[in-house]
Amino acid sequence: MNKKILGTVLGIAVLAASSAASAHVDVAIGLGIPGPAVYAPAPVYVAPAPVVAGYGYGGYDDWRARQWREREWRQRQWHREAWREHEWRGRHGGWRGD
Repeated sequence: MNKKILGTVLGIAVLAASSAASAHVDVAIGLGIPGPAVYAPAPVYVAPAPVVAGYGYGGYDDWRARQWREREWRQRQWHREAWREHEWRGRHGGWRGD
């Protein structure tokens, strides 16, 4: 009978210990000992590296923007040539060579 009671008590103790261990409960005693104060160092500002936009290896190459600029340039060139022809024909007797 004593062995059964001892086995039961040991079984309950093991179950209690395992449930306490899975509960993640920490018991700590803290003693406040005065000492020198510790402060975090002041933050240091570091300037970011400059961004250089350019073409070539490692540069920024936005092909859509480049195509759009080229298209606008071609339109401006076409308008300049049309205006030059208009001015020339105005100075030289019109469209039929009158």
